[in-house]
Amino acid sequence: MKKVITYNICLFLIIGIGLVMIFSASMIWAEYKTGNEYYYLIRQGLFFIVGLIGFIVAIKIPYTFWEKQANKIFIVCIILLILVLIPGIGLVRGGARSWIGIGDFSIQPAEFMKVGFVIFTAKFLANNEGIMRSNKYFYLYMLVVGLIFGLILLQPDFGSAIILVSGVVLMLFAGGIQIKNIVIGGCVAIAGIAAMILIAPYRLERIQSFLDPWQDPLGSGFQIIQSLYAISPASLFGYGLFNSKQKYFYLPEPQNDFIFAIICEELGIIGGLIVILLFAVLIYIGYKLSKSCKDLFASYLSFGFTSLLMVQVFINIAVVIGLIPVTGVTLPFISYGGSSLVISMFMMGIIVNIMRNADKDLDFEYKKEKKLKKFKLPFLTKFYKKHSDK
Repeated sequence: MKKVITYNICLFLIIGIGLVMIFSASMIWAEYKTGNEYYYLIRQGLFFIVGLIGFIVAIKIPYTFWEKQANKIFIVCIILLILVLIPGIGLVRGGARSWIGIGDFSIQPAEFMKVGFVIFTAKFLANNEGIMRSNKYFYLYMLVVGLIFGLILLQPDFGSAIILVSGVVLMLFAGGIQIKNIVIGGCVAIAGIAAMILIAPYRLERIQSFLDPWQDPLGSGFQIIQSLYAISPASLFGYGLFNSKQKYFYLPEPQNDFIFAIICEELGIIGGLIVILLFAVLIYIGYKLSKSCKDLFASYLSFGFTSLLMVQVFINIAVVIGLIPVTGVTLPFISYGGSSLVISMFMMGIIVNIMRNADKDLDFEYKKEKKLKKFKLPFLTKFYKKHSDK
């Protein structure tokens, strides 16, 4: 039960920080664009309410339900990925056709695919334990991964595609991929990324701006330069909440992908480290849960959702501090965005559901073993242990 409480406290602390920082980061831009400095805060607050409902629903529904519905959910997610590519259905924003909806209210199918693909993969690995050691099934499953990656890339949404594929590949690794297949898969991935960079010139520009952002300070290097300007002079405690300078039309739409730069600018290195620590606690508890679960589906499911969280947090912060090229990945629970917040809270709700059931199972086993020891029947204790492991 302590793990559940700790997990929830860290989760809602992160969301709370996100709401405050979205208001702080967006107030100037929102005032200029809409005439209402609370515009992004109000919308994110509404998304939070929807996400909270999804979080509670996910806690109440037994995780075994998702195992039974895994195939249907996966098919629906594929249909959504196809529909978003159709002109007139998919909405174009920022040069990407990644949303389905009406006006400002829309959903992002790639976010739903994160849930659907992880659930589908968890069921596949749980029902076919050790199957990833077979070359045949490994290559067949990688074709499925490639299909999903390709559909998301057609939008194009390279960031979401990388996060999803990375999370699923980590699950396959946990399922027992052979080392040689890891090497082969890595080589294919590198070749594929190189081809995508050559096909799309703007990706090459991002690589060049990453290597030397001052080569084009007013173009491709502008965003990362302004991000570094926000972080570098902030010191330990920053300029103070609401006192960012870069949000005054220097850092473009600071409430989105680069909100971590505003956090560091206003709250300093200490504030940035606190955010990273809170994420680290969520990731640690998630991975520890996946290790302790005896139910294989629950284990893979918590592992997959936690891996998605870890990869997304790493990529976002690495981009903001200039370690990797710009990819357009949001910071979970903190960056502005409805689909991301709602889906991320839903995934965390499923993890909490697994955590509660796992705790009950562990408590039952502990009490059972303690009762056997109390009656001094060690042979029964050994028998129980032997058969419960099976």
